[in-house]
Amino acid sequence: MATSPNDAGDDVIDQFLSDRGHTVERIGWEHDYNKKQCPECGGLHDTAASSCTVCGWEPTP
Repeated sequence: MATSPNDAGDDVIDQFLSDRGHTVERIGWEHDYNKKQCPECGGLHDTAASSCTVCGWEPTP
């Protein structure tokens, strides 16, 4: 399924899924001691990182 580049339709899709019993959660950074860890590839970054420099993942707002 394709979404718009800025993910404008995600709220509608999330509502659709949650209405049908699916759990919908926003995925963010995981933390490993004093570093941020990418949930996609496991890459470690400084706490100031806003995107993963390994795979390009960015947290959803």
